[in-house]
Amino acid sequence: MKKYIAIDIGGTQIRVAVFPENSVDFEKQKKIPTQGDGKTPIDRLLGLLEEIWPSEGDVQSISMAAPGYLDPEAGIVITAPNIPGWKNLPVSSLIQERFTVPVYLGNDANLAALGEWKFGAGKGHSDLLYLTISTGIGGGIISGNRLITGTRGMAGELGHVVAIPDGPMCACGKKGHIEAVSSGTAIARYVKEKIAEGIPSIFPPGSTPSSKEIASAAAHGDELSIQAFRQAGYYLGQAIADWIHILNPSILILGGGVSRSGDLLMKPLIASLKEHIITEEYIKDLKIEFAALGDDAGLLGALALSLEK
Repeated sequence: MKKYIAIDIGGTQIRVAVFPENSVDFEKQKKIPTQGDGKTPIDRLLGLLEEIWPSEGDVQSISMAAPGYLDPEAGIVITAPNIPGWKNLPVSSLIQERFTVPVYLGNDANLAALGEWKFGAGKGHSDLLYLTISTGIGGGIISGNRLITGTRGMAGELGHVVAIPDGPMCACGKKGHIEAVSSGTAIARYVKEKIAEGIPSIFPPGSTPSSKEIASAAAHGDELSIQAFRQAGYYLGQAIADWIHILNPSILILGGGVSRSGDLLMKPLIASLKEHIITEEYIKDLKIEFAALGDDAGLLGALALSLEK
């Protein structure tokens, strides 16, 4: 029986699963911390692959979802945040040398979009915009049934478009990106700064609440928390209008923890989208759905990458 191995790599854990042919249900999977035991993350990954390698069946390929800036065609991680030593790392060739099967690499947010298109909320759509709103903001684009990766595989960095010129500092080191004003991190920073300025809130002076705590406070009527989500939703709607003008998708899929904040985020987002769209023809039949794959998005996106090769 043909089998496929999918890998989902993050800053905190590595997850590997074995999928049988024609199935999205893995037959076995295991996860380990990305760092530990005095071994490098790549050595830990290679060891995990050896451990989970199926005793029966023919492995067709290994596919991997990884964070950061990648060159998928060359199989190189240019730089990956929170993974020591992963700079200009030829990860595909290192794996292929050990296991002698084809190895495919993709950005985790791009592959989440691919997975949603093939297996999740985007099934049946040829043109899809996927946005994950969490600690940061990322995404992916399907156009004409193809994942848009660009010349070197770095397309789809949706979180790094400018929302506010010379605005708050983004984690990437540039100012005013949508990630710096609408991510969970940005929401938490906004509330912390306003508390320090003396703006009234249910949070006491000196507090550093998380975006989840802020969502709870907003649901209980805290005006500062409501304003934090109102601002985040406004700038997201503005950015989404721009992307829709360029891409004209039939579906917008929202993932990540912040997207689950309900009307706190969605009401200002939709209002801003309608305000900034040049004609409602762009959104007349647009579906807006929440991501369906959950914690398996990375693995299933990696599996989709193998099946599309």
